[in-house]
Amino acid sequence: QVQLVESGGGLVQPGGSVRLSCAASGSIFSRAVMAWYRQAPGKQRDMVATITSYGNTNYADSVKGRFTISRDNAKNTVYLQMNNLKADDTAVYYCNADRYGSLYWGKGTLVTVSS
Repeated sequence: QVQLVESGGGLVQPGGSVRLSCAASGSIFSRAVMAWYRQAPGKQRDMVATITSYGNTNYADSVKGRFTISRDNAKNTVYLQMNNLKADDTAVYYCNADRYGSLYWGKGTLVTVSS
């Protein structure tokens, strides 16, 4: 069974940093495009960052220069390092795997940016 399990969310002050992790089943991770999405209250789910199995990355304009996506293929884990956080970054963050068109989602982890 495919599983994506996020961790690392919580309450952080504006300007602070947090790192999210997503552990994936080994059967899907190796050739999957991994991504982080987020959904703020009352809003749609939007892409934050993606990373291919080769390490090519893509970011939403709103997080460029502040967030970094990375993956450790040996650990079947993808990370999202978030720096200089703003109140608008408050959302549930979801891990996503796209393996040859089959999509898998984690249950999400809440990040709240507030003083």
